[in-house]
Amino acid sequence: MRISNDWKDYECIDAGNGEKLERWGNVILRRPDPQAMWYTEDYSKWKNVDGFYHRSKSGGGNWEFFSKLDEFWTIDYKGLTFKVSPTGFKHTGLFPEQAVNWDFMMDKIKNSNRKIKVLNLFSYTGGATMACSKAGADVVQVDASRGMTEWAKENMILSHLENNSIRFIVDDCLKFVKREARRGNKYDAIVMDPPSYGRGPNKEVWKFEDNIYKLIESCMEILSDKPLFFLINSYTTGVSAIVLENILKTTILKKYPDGAVDSGDIGLPITNNNLVLPCGIYGRYQSND
Repeated sequence: MRISNDWKDYECIDAGNGEKLERWGNVILRRPDPQAMWYTEDYSKWKNVDGFYHRSKSGGGNWEFFSKLDEFWTIDYKGLTFKVSPTGFKHTGLFPEQAVNWDFMMDKIKNSNRKIKVLNLFSYTGGATMACSKAGADVVQVDASRGMTEWAKENMILSHLENNSIRFIVDDCLKFVKREARRGNKYDAIVMDPPSYGRGPNKEVWKFEDNIYKLIESCMEILSDKPLFFLINSYTTGVSAIVLENILKTTILKKYPDGAVDSGDIGLPITNNNLVLPCGIYGRYQSND
């Protein structure tokens, strides 16, 4: 497992009983987490929270706030600044476990000794975009949500990257990739975080198990002659990291054998009991240079 343990402004204080207790800067939030299946007995740190997301039995839920919070606040990670704001779907606009993937990409870009062009698909609020841009890459990010794209633009400004080469595209990811192939555009690195299920801006249906392989195949057509990395992140329940590894081995590694593929879990360290909260899976191809 790869663990995001370099945060200063974020902390998973505790987890258990289907919930997690987190510090976002100076704000303490309590949220559901289906991975926290173990039982925790010490609830002393769970009492004084600023916000508590209550899960509804019929689906969804709502926030209950015990402190007057700003509409949004910011947290920093290695020179990057991100907007944090509790949303109606329990999320905050940032997945802190992804920092371990940001570190990987930033390191590869900084040590590549060439200009790298990155494509970020299903980019959400642009965490990977900002990391790659900070490392010196030109970035194109694509997401079907206009609202999330505007949030990503705010993160760009907060991180002082507005003078860097970043393009924001609101589009269906598969359609965009196919158009890029027809245009003859190429990318040295691709990162994606495809959802389990979703719809594009024109109601295009995305289903992970039905569409992931055809998306990877389409991405093969827009990779440059020397791809630096290809990273897939997933939160889809029931999908093993080995599935992502097998897909990459039968597509990218087959075409670019001078590289390596690995996969696994990503997680967050839990301060209160030295456990690790599993948060998703990854599969990645990386060049050997």
